[in-house]
Amino acid sequence: MTFQLGITIFVFVMTMLVIFWRPKGINEAFPAAIGAGIILLTGIVSRTDISDIISKIGGASITIMATIVMAVILESFGFFHWAAARLASLAKGSGYRLYWYVQLLCFLMTLLFNNDGSILITTPILILLLRNLQLKPHQQIPYLLSGALTATASSAPIGVSNIVNLIALEIVNMTLYMHTAMMFVPATLGLLFMSWLMFLVVKRKLPKKLPDSTYEIEENFFTKNFHPLKGSKLSVETKGKRTKFMLKVLLFVFVMRCLLFVASFLSIPIALVAVLGSVCLLMWRWYHLRTNPVDILKKTPWHILIFAFSMYVIIYGLHNVGLTAFLVQLCEPIVNQGLLYASLTMGGLVSLLSNIFNNHPALMVGTITLTQMGLDPVTLKTIYLANIIGSDMGSLLLPIGTLASLIWMYILKQHKIKVKWKDYLSVSLIVIPISTIFTLFLLYYWVQMVFA
Repeated sequence: MTFQLGITIFVFVMTMLVIFWRPKGINEAFPAAIGAGIILLTGIVSRTDISDIISKIGGASITIMATIVMAVILESFGFFHWAAARLASLAKGSGYRLYWYVQLLCFLMTLLFNNDGSILITTPILILLLRNLQLKPHQQIPYLLSGALTATASSAPIGVSNIVNLIALEIVNMTLYMHTAMMFVPATLGLLFMSWLMFLVVKRKLPKKLPDSTYEIEENFFTKNFHPLKGSKLSVETKGKRTKFMLKVLLFVFVMRCLLFVASFLSIPIALVAVLGSVCLLMWRWYHLRTNPVDILKKTPWHILIFAFSMYVIIYGLHNVGLTAFLVQLCEPIVNQGLLYASLTMGGLVSLLSNIFNNHPALMVGTITLTQMGLDPVTLKTIYLANIIGSDMGSLLLPIGTLASLIWMYILKQHKIKVKWKDYLSVSLIVIPISTIFTLFLLYYWVQMVFA
């Protein structure tokens, strides 16, 4: 047992170090897969455990991949350039107004897709817009940073916006509908507070007046890519017609999102609904753009499936060697002191673990630990949601706390944009702890008012 404990801890630590370091831009799925392979070869995780893992992460992984496919399809419609042009127009030359529209965009994209998909959508849009406005690097960073923090934290209100949240829902046997009923109001209010607090922190760095665009973002893109001679029905017509088309696409995505909650309420597999939605949108794209659907196979980040499975194998290994039993002994006295104290403490603990080890393993360990305590349903679900707040919001204290943050930094690096830890911490050290604690209090009082 001592040998297995040592091997498991060593594999976990080394896997997380390589994921954070990412030598030569290595994909995070590779170190996770190698770590999981070692755990499986040593027999720490059995075949029975693997079946249990697949049953827990299968539906969640398929759902998340289906929504990411929707995000990829959105890009091929020219949504990035259309959205960048709309942001520039809505801002009306005000840097402050642009900040709030960036916040709204990032919030909505996470709700419509998921936090990783939102980062993949909003970051290129903001880079395109900010470069078009010719803002100086120090003026770009507040928009990029605040947008990324909001996009990532916005996965808290609804469980379907984060793969690790969906997996955890399976562990605590909680429906998507119930998660949203208990979490949407306090988490959304917490996000509004976080956005307001960020605005106060970065306000002096934001330009009061925006420069004029250097070229027409939208027209140039659509003229180049969607000419009628190429067989595309999405031609370079008026901006109004393109806007109507984009709104139709977004409405379709919104309807499919709502159907996920209906499916959850009716005990229909949400993965099935998500896949059907992606297939319909894919056919819609083929009709309008005459684009072969096969290209989605190349553009979709399938490695997320490998990453999720591998990380859960490693976490299951930690569970099997006694980590969760130790945490139960440590946390049970805390939980027994009352729901508010337990929510604040467990939410804070998951926040701390997320910033040290990443929120995927932190939330999985925290959730498995809760299920071993024999708590009543309301208490279990409330403390679980406190863990979600710690995992989705509290994890943003450091730029290594979430997979979405790692993806964000990688995208910035690809575009040769440097965001130093100093820039990140100057915002996160003030905003994240206060916002996390505020949201945990809101959760407690909302549950007491509505569900007690």
